Amino acid sequence: MDTNEYGVAQLSEETLGKLKHIENELRQETHEEIVLIAYKKDEETQ
Repeated sequence: MDTNEYGVAQLSEETLGKLKHIENELRQETHEEIVLIAYKKDEETQ
């Protein structure tokens, strides 16, 4: 992934809540500190 092509995604509260829920599920399954990060493709590079 070329990080110059992506920026941090702006998520709604509802979507952020879903992402955090998935993080928690993965933590329970793996017993690891899992962090999910949301990126979006920059419009200039599409």
